[in-house]
Amino acid sequence: MLEYKDRLQRAADAIKNADFILIGGGAGLSDAAGLHYSGNRFTDNFTDFIEKYGLEDLYTSSFYPFKTQEERWGYWAKHISLNRYDTPAAELYKDLFRLAQSKEYFVITTNVEHQFIKAGFPVEKVFAVQGDYGLFQCERGCHNTLYDNAELVKVMIAHTRDCMIPAFLVPKCPVCGGEMDTNLRHSNDFVQDENWYAAESRYENFLKTSKGKRIVYLELGVGFNTPGIIRIPFEQLCCQNKNAMLIRINRDYPDGAKENAAGTIAFTEDMAQIIKALCQKDSKQARPVSIKSKSNGDENMNRLNVLDA
Repeated sequence: MLEYKDRLQRAADAIKNADFILIGGGAGLSDAAGLHYSGNRFTDNFTDFIEKYGLEDLYTSSFYPFKTQEERWGYWAKHISLNRYDTPAAELYKDLFRLAQSKEYFVITTNVEHQFIKAGFPVEKVFAVQGDYGLFQCERGCHNTLYDNAELVKVMIAHTRDCMIPAFLVPKCPVCGGEMDTNLRHSNDFVQDENWYAAESRYENFLKTSKGKRIVYLELGVGFNTPGIIRIPFEQLCCQNKNAMLIRINRDYPDGAKENAAGTIAFTEDMAQIIKALCQKDSKQARPVSIKSKSNGDENMNRLNVLDA
């Protein structure tokens, strides 16, 4: 592996010479941005839940078998609120937005915290494959409508006592009357609504438009939990395009396919520092933009109102 400064310059040159950038964001990106799922960020915000249930971190807590829906939503309201609503756009994500401005770009991500949108990326340029903390769905996926949960989560938080919400706040499916769930891909009942398919179509169109062109695949913190979404496709796309360069920033898994060795620049160093340095090197090429964000991809998103039920 080349010295850091040489790899950084090579990456900067690749971005400068590219016409397209495809950003692939994995869990390591949000961790590098400060959205840690363990450590002080977890213990400082979930003291009561740790004492009552012995929870260890935000990831494993997502699978905790709560005995009642009141307990389940007491936890999930806090989890959603912290990761989706209370945490502002991280500097790393805002730097990524600045870096992308001088090119035709698109984002595909497995992250569900809405950070790309908060940082200014337009909704129409982001494909969040695995869902969004800010949306509820029928747990059984009985219909394909998703429901904005911002207002309900606030009410849940306000009414949480002893790590539980009152029974009247437990969300129910307005169609089948069953339980509701957060729109996260953890089962075959994950709901892909019309906005999801529209984003998928825009992603596929970007791939077609950029095929064979000068492009940088910027892979950020993508491991092997779901490699078929970003990591493996990026390797394949790079291998098929002699004009492509794969820039991989990954502390734990920097190595890729040996067939792509010449077309890959790998980093294990601090991601935030690397992206900021690339922004500085690319500043002469970047064009000024106004940052605009939305709370979600559909201004007319359905709202689940259990208070009137």
